[in-house]
Amino acid sequence: MTRAPKTSSNISRRNLLLAAGTGAAAFTVGAAIGPARHTFAAATTSSIAQDIDLNVQMEEIVDAYMALHPLPIQILSAPNARNLPTPRDAVEAVLTKHHQSNLVEPVGSVKHILIPGPGGDLLARVYTPFGSGPFPVLVYFHGGGWVIANLDTYDSSCRALTNAAGFIVVSVAYRQAPEHKFPAAADDAYAATQWVMANAASLNGISSKVAIGGESAGGNLAAVTALRIRDMHARMPIHQLLVYPITNYNFDTPSYREYANAPFLTRAAMMWFWEKYLPSPADGSNPYASPLRAQSLKHLPSATVIVDENDPLRSEGTAYAERLKDAGVPTVFTLYNGVTHEFFSMSAVLDQARRAVAEAAKGLRAAL
Repeated sequence: MTRAPKTSSNISRRNLLLAAGTGAAAFTVGAAIGPARHTFAAATTSSIAQDIDLNVQMEEIVDAYMALHPLPIQILSAPNARNLPTPRDAVEAVLTKHHQSNLVEPVGSVKHILIPGPGGDLLARVYTPFGSGPFPVLVYFHGGGWVIANLDTYDSSCRALTNAAGFIVVSVAYRQAPEHKFPAAADDAYAATQWVMANAASLNGISSKVAIGGESAGGNLAAVTALRIRDMHARMPIHQLLVYPITNYNFDTPSYREYANAPFLTRAAMMWFWEKYLPSPADGSNPYASPLRAQSLKHLPSATVIVDENDPLRSEGTAYAERLKDAGVPTVFTLYNGVTHEFFSMSAVLDQARRAVAEAAKGLRAAL
């Protein structure tokens, strides 16, 4: 396992007083000598203390997000949750604070296409690098717990990967829960990947050089797509890029306990996402929902697995990388310290994000 260095030697230790319940949290910053002390208080009689290490850049982003006063997602309906502030909003706020405007990274071109899916056409955004091509292709699935977020939310990741890797990135708007429960999103991811493999040339891509990837729930869909392709004996993608992937329906892992109320993703939020996604809890044992539960991970594409320090999903992402390695799958795994869930899309303001994107690009190019 590789541990990425922390961005700055000036690492702040946040002492988070975290509610044992799921009540609305109030964010306060208290004066302190030395590292900043941030307290999350909730309407509950029981709380636990957790220490979360954030580097200086990540801390500024979290502060900007909390200044937007987001409600806890678990108290909202899915339609309301889709209108909450996003990590992208926090990045924009930090850029504005520093009088910068480099959120939208230029790429060669951007266009939209429709991909036939099992429940109707799927909108996809195609990012093409500068140059004449043809180019290898990355089919990419956004995060959001299968419920929230969209192509715009993860636009920064796609642009960064397009330039860093020199791949066309096809970002797919799959069907979302609870309107479309499991396996709708997984079916869409599989169908989109198969379509891109068959039609890459129409995008100025190379059909024999198609990879898959995604963040969080999108990392889940990429991992599941690789499993399904293997099980269907279809042509494999050349690589899988899994960024803090959801891999298991299990809320009692070390990282779920340690980072139950981490910034940007909490244990309560993940329980809410899974409840919206699965038709029933029993479906959580299906390896196409929980790829860590697959009987075997042999004969899968090479993988780059990226996780972050302060994240409920850290344990299951780590476990998935270990199982891939044990199955003989060439796997590069890196834990990025000092950052949180969603950090990968923050290259405009976060050094660790730029390092992670460069690592992802390296893995994709190595698979060619």
